[in-house]
Amino acid sequence: MDSINCTIFPESVKSYDYNFGNVSFETQKIICMFRSLLLTIFLISSSAIWCQDIQSPSDFLGHELGTYFSRHHQVMEYFEYLGSNSDMIIVEEYGRTDENRKLVTAIVSSSENIADLDEIMRKHELGEQEEVAIVWLSYNVHGNESSGTEASMKTIFELITENQDWLKNTVVIIDPCLNPDGRDRYVNWYNQNMNSDYNTNGISAEHDEPWPSGRFNHYLYDLNRDWAWLTQKETRQRIAVYNKWLPHMHADFHEMGINSPYYFAPAVAPFHEVITDWQIDYQTKLGRNHAKYFDRAGWKYFTNEEFDLLYPGFGDTYPTFNGAIGVTYEQGGSGYAGLGIKTRNGSTLTLKDRLEHHHTVGLSTVEFASMNASKLISEYQTFVKEKNYTYSSYVISGNQDNLKALIKLMDLHDVDYSFGDGEKVSGFDFSTGENGSVTASKKYLIISTNQKKGTLVNVLFEPDTKLTDSLTYDITAWSLIYAYGLNCIASKSLVTGSESEFNKADHPIIPRDVYAYMIRWNSISGAQALASLLKEGVEVRFAEKAFSFGEASYDPGTLIILKGDNNGLDLRSLIPGICKEIDIAYSTSMTGMVDLGRDFGSSSVSRVEEVNVGLLTKQGRPERVGDVWHYFEKDLGYPLTLINGGDLSESKLKQLDVLIISSGEIDLSSDVLTSWVRKGGKIIAIGSALHEFSSNDDYLLESKGNDEDEEEEVDYSNAHIPYGDKDREDIKYDVLGAIYKCKMDKSHPLAFGYKNDYFTLRETSTSYNWLKDGSNVVYLEEGAEPESGFVGSEAKDDQSKSLVFGVDQIGRGSIVYMVDNPIFRGFWENGKLFFANAVFFVN
Repeated sequence: MDSINCTIFPESVKSYDYNFGNVSFETQKIICMFRSLLLTIFLISSSAIWCQDIQSPSDFLGHELGTYFSRHHQVMEYFEYLGSNSDMIIVEEYGRTDENRKLVTAIVSSSENIADLDEIMRKHELGEQEEVAIVWLSYNVHGNESSGTEASMKTIFELITENQDWLKNTVVIIDPCLNPDGRDRYVNWYNQNMNSDYNTNGISAEHDEPWPSGRFNHYLYDLNRDWAWLTQKETRQRIAVYNKWLPHMHADFHEMGINSPYYFAPAVAPFHEVITDWQIDYQTKLGRNHAKYFDRAGWKYFTNEEFDLLYPGFGDTYPTFNGAIGVTYEQGGSGYAGLGIKTRNGSTLTLKDRLEHHHTVGLSTVEFASMNASKLISEYQTFVKEKNYTYSSYVISGNQDNLKALIKLMDLHDVDYSFGDGEKVSGFDFSTGENGSVTASKKYLIISTNQKKGTLVNVLFEPDTKLTDSLTYDITAWSLIYAYGLNCIASKSLVTGSESEFNKADHPIIPRDVYAYMIRWNSISGAQALASLLKEGVEVRFAEKAFSFGEASYDPGTLIILKGDNNGLDLRSLIPGICKEIDIAYSTSMTGMVDLGRDFGSSSVSRVEEVNVGLLTKQGRPERVGDVWHYFEKDLGYPLTLINGGDLSESKLKQLDVLIISSGEIDLSSDVLTSWVRKGGKIIAIGSALHEFSSNDDYLLESKGNDEDEEEEVDYSNAHIPYGDKDREDIKYDVLGAIYKCKMDKSHPLAFGYKNDYFTLRETSTSYNWLKDGSNVVYLEEGAEPESGFVGSEAKDDQSKSLVFGVDQIGRGSIVYMVDNPIFRGFWENGKLFFANAVFFVN
């Protein structure tokens, strides 16, 4: 009798040969088929049985999910527990926050896909025959929108226990908390202030979250505005992982006001013009998938309102510009809601409700990706290959330090670039707004749209973003050429360059009898060098006038370190060490007598004072406070004292040389602050902080439209506008982050280091007249028009002949007015030197 080899386990496990004796051959086959069927059932069910043994979030945490806010370490422990007990999950730590909290992703898929992750990633990167769609779910980018992290735990648990079929053709990446520092700030505060039974009355203390709220990260940055600029530690670490995967879908979970129903895609116009028809179409199809679950449960929701797809720094637009279906989900609640709160209609909104809605949409997103995996994959591959934009290449030149900073940003985004090889290039000239041409030497940086990240390049560099609708959620202009203060020719033809790199800064051998060291002052790098020198106790001077030695010329602001000022310090090793670390050049002189200009012993070569700088906090917009705080600690590296704005006493002011007011109101009713200025103090006031100074007779600042000598005629033009048109009518009076070309007094210390035109980002329509007696250092001319961005028809005239940066002398002190924020969101690179000038050079 013949026998049959009956393999009842896969070869990788074990194989047996069975001799069935006198049993017929056909019977042998039936027995083997039956055994194989039993094996298949066993293999399929064993994973499910294993997953059923895994604890739910409620069991693991020791409280029912939604009845208590989970602290970050508890969430991390649950995810790590899952990663250790399931072959369907890999948990990876990708970084730490400024407060040393973990940042993790959980990669979730079938056990077969998990074992084959490297191959799945390889196929995705190379555009080979893919079968698995990649979905990324991001939770809690705003710390006090805290239901997201709670929902992430339930979502990952149910994916591996109840919805395994979806994971056969998807890899789901879950980031349970993008902003752990902000979330714990909120959660710890709430848990300390909640009633034993939560109080649903909105006036209860547990609903009164204090400044700065948990929305922001450690440095009070809004991480959902930072995807494109990568100024924050959390964002940079996340993008490194994101670029490894470049998912087909990305969902960003948020919360909003308590009275709003749930929002999910599709988004509303304006859509950036690079967004494809299939991306818009699939937003709608995805929304319909969510709607069926919300309809079934009777939950209210809305789509196609409020949330657009224009500004590139969001968690929906950045993925969209990288080829994904990028969506935002918004649940009513946020920091005001706590564990439960009464809404306008009298119902109670609980944390359980909020996390359940997010959980449902999260699962629906994965389901949709699984059902449409083939289409998502094919359309993504088309997206990253086809490029047909107005400009094919951006040929960039200018300040080398700013170019290096731009290259660092491009490296973080995985954007390809090259350097000029002598080709003549013609196209749109950013500096003139007209056609121009250059010969692109090796000092020119070339970034083209003919690459995988080409769409992102187009969005970040284009000179003027097309607006299909002016009702948008954020700023409308951001071109990196203006932000970094560079020159650029945008060419409609593809420009090919060569592989190269900028040389490191020159650090010459220093003679023993050197008289002076010079460091040029033309970027934030010079300010970093100054901060480091002062920290080391070096006495530093700066030139108020230009000077030269032979053919080497030096502009005002140049730092001068004299050997005679620094007896006892080893400048020969100290200065090269600092400059090498920063990658900035220095030069030396054997004499203090210049060939042209003022000698180094002149009164025009002034000492840089080591000033004590204070920043008002606990008032105004936290993110504007954060701009300054982050600038001092991460950009400048100079000490900063944070001061409670509600307790600005004379004794505190006596310990300061400079006070920065970054936003909000300041009390000028008493003479404490003004008296301090008159005695030699210096105020740097930014943005909305200027309002109080324009209303006080001790200061020269005048708000536009506040001319008390003119009798204003009552304006009834808006009296009969239909209610439904109010929003669109109001936008006529606003400025939504527009870029203007400025005029500048380059002889003033506030402008030291600036050679080319300065382009300012005007965030709002608020404007101020030129100073009548003070110094108008940077300003808009009569008839100024925006280079890019939206300016309402009724706001345009007020921008004409308006101040950007000015200085007002008051007694022995001064106030620096900064109408526009020169360090806006940390990405306006070309404004950073203005801030250093204001701190160190302006008297």
